[in-house]
Amino acid sequence: MAEELEEKTGDRLDDVIEAFQGESLQEVHRQVNKLHPAEIAHLLESLPADERESIWELVDPEIDGEVLLHLNDEVRSALIKKMDPQELVAATENLDTDDLADILPEMPGDVVQEVLLTMEYQDRQRLESVLSYPEDTAGGLMNVDTVVVRADISLDVVLRYLRRRGEIPETTDTLFVVNRDGKYLGTLWLTDLLTNAPDLTVAEVMHRDVEGIAATTSAQQVANLFERRDLVTAPVVDDEGHLLGRITIDDVVDVIRDEAEHSFMSMAGLTEDEDMFAPVLISTKRRAVWLGINLVTAFLASWVIGLFDATINKLVALAVLMPIVASMGGIAGSQTLTLVIRGIALGQISKSNSTRLLVKELAVGFFNGLIWALVIAAVAALWFNNDMLGVIIAAAMVINLIAAALVGVTIPLVLRRLGADPALAGSVVLTTFTDVIGFASFLGLAALFLVK
Repeated sequence: MAEELEEKTGDRLDDVIEAFQGESLQEVHRQVNKLHPAEIAHLLESLPADERESIWELVDPEIDGEVLLHLNDEVRSALIKKMDPQELVAATENLDTDDLADILPEMPGDVVQEVLLTMEYQDRQRLESVLSYPEDTAGGLMNVDTVVVRADISLDVVLRYLRRRGEIPETTDTLFVVNRDGKYLGTLWLTDLLTNAPDLTVAEVMHRDVEGIAATTSAQQVANLFERRDLVTAPVVDDEGHLLGRITIDDVVDVIRDEAEHSFMSMAGLTEDEDMFAPVLISTKRRAVWLGINLVTAFLASWVIGLFDATINKLVALAVLMPIVASMGGIAGSQTLTLVIRGIALGQISKSNSTRLLVKELAVGFFNGLIWALVIAAVAALWFNNDMLGVIIAAAMVINLIAAALVGVTIPLVLRRLGADPALAGSVVLTTFTDVIGFASFLGLAALFLVK
């Protein structure tokens, strides 16, 4: 089912591109506006800058805000810069408060002021409460449009209240129960509201086991809570327990996607908001920094090799086998590094278990080192008809895989303590260590025991 949906989406996007290339603007307009706003955003991100701007002009103004919301930050900022203030104000009209809070910080100051002036006082207060929290916290994620009830009223009163409202916020499956001071007490599921006797009170059927999430909780921790507790909706509270808003599963899906993209792109020194069709000079500048860092580490590894140039000159086989030791250490270290970064992201690693994890990974590195040391020793001895060469590369293999495990565990923990991103910097540091240790152990042992 998922593959069929992806294929249909791809077909619709291909139809739009074909119509655009055929210069049938009327057909392009029709095809584009048949798409869901998220699909239009996906299409825009998939196009070079000039075509992107042409397609954007054909999007119906009433869905501009929804499309902007689904774009990555870099593409969104580029389009916002090309829109006039009135277009931007109009684009925000149909957005929910939490969505407006996501997009408003990127708007020009005069547009922000105009948007705030056009809002009702209560809506403006709600928006300001969301904007007061960083976007990567529960407060920044929350939707303040919630339905609250008191614990001492009957279910019949709640039902009459909802009918009088006429509508409830989208994705509402739960009402929140508060006291006279607005402090969160529990949840009333709509299913319980509809299936229990109307003369029962809210207090008799409400659920008290869903704890409020502090507004300052990080978005990553929120995602972990939703996963562990199988939540669909959760209340957000302040330090004193007052209800501020709610977070729904669709917000959490966005967080999970962003975290996955961040981890994946960071391994290459890129950001999750990287525009695939950014100008050449901008992309060159961004990547040059990362390449420069890698070049420094490569020079370090080359320097270590240079220390043993006389040894390598006496036995060319060392130069042939040298990359094997470094490569195996790099792969083993990457496995450990990935495991630890994932554990940190899921909140599974703490001071209490980090030492045991280190011991376990060292043991894995040792046994894997022994297994593959025997293999490479046999191959090297047969290939170059030199038993001692096989013993030396086997010993270097064990040393480097143990070192890789040590570095793979400690690097992300140290980087986290220093406030750096383990996913961004960990791979470069790991590669440097495994290359240097691999070359030094192999060539050093060869200089001591093999080459006279």
